[in-house]
Amino acid sequence: MSEDEEPRRRGPVLIELDADEEAPGPGDVPPVPDAVGPMGEEPRGQAMQMAATLAARRPSRLARWFWGLLLSLLGVVVSAAAWNFVTGLIAQTPWLGYAVAALLALFIAVALAIVVKEIAAFSRLSRMDKLFTLAEEAASLDDLSKARDFADRLDGLYAQRAELKWHHERFADKRGDQFDASGLLSLAEAELLDPLDQAALREVEAASRQVATVTALVPLALADVAAALTSNVRMIRRIAEIYGGRSGTLGSLRLTRAVMTHLVATGAVAVGDDVVGTVLGGNVLARLSRRFGEGVVNGALTARVGVAAMEVCRPMPFGEGRRPRVTVILRRALTGLFGDKG
Repeated sequence: MSEDEEPRRRGPVLIELDADEEAPGPGDVPPVPDAVGPMGEEPRGQAMQMAATLAARRPSRLARWFWGLLLSLLGVVVSAAAWNFVTGLIAQTPWLGYAVAALLALFIAVALAIVVKEIAAFSRLSRMDKLFTLAEEAASLDDLSKARDFADRLDGLYAQRAELKWHHERFADKRGDQFDASGLLSLAEAELLDPLDQAALREVEAASRQVATVTALVPLALADVAAALTSNVRMIRRIAEIYGGRSGTLGSLRLTRAVMTHLVATGAVAVGDDVVGTVLGGNVLARLSRRFGEGVVNGALTARVGVAAMEVCRPMPFGEGRRPRVTVILRRALTGLFGDKG
């Protein structure tokens, strides 16, 4: 070491301040930046966006032909093998062969019952679509006769629902006082659909809470995507059941694809800066942790899917000012889960 170089200090460095200079305090620290992700990236709800894309994706015509022909060939092979097995067993051991034949007949009967159930489910969905179209026509044309026809069909649809008995009676008492289409439609919506809307909103809140929790607490790859997809499919099916369009397995897939396709086409599944600011603005944990931020945003996108499902499954369009707001749904769903949202 040269004489001009000072020895390196190994202890703490003390900086003496002037008497008139005040030491900085915690309040002088600059605020935490708004970005909660790496390299300034904000949460975008990747799990929900991927789940929506997968659900809305329609297979190509070539793929549909491939799977259709494959299932047909497998059905023929399995049927022929089962028939040969049963006839051969009857020839060798008659009592066992007839027992297996009875089991096979019972299986075919159950399969036919499932097919009938699926057809009935599609019929219910078609009836809801017709009611929706009739309500739209009555509102757009201000046609009182169409509005009365819609009210009669809607009232008949829910007449046997025990939870709507009191609302059904109120609607029957008040409908005679309505002499214009808009008033009759508003009365039908308020008396017959409002309790169903509340039940559907509870399902949306539960699904949003579940998706947000899984995304925030389960750091496994694709686990959040699977949870988002299954939760949304179950939510859409329950919403359809609430409004009377109870769907089977194929009907649920059809509804899910219709809802997700609408969201992807309109860009509603993408998160804009305004949504990120609204959702994350009052949530401390979501701003400090990217996983919590992704959970909150995925919950918000699930709420969007729920509102879209209500629009699709509902027997009439939302009246003015009655469409649920995503921020209100999310605030009620996540209250106490990630802290106050302020």
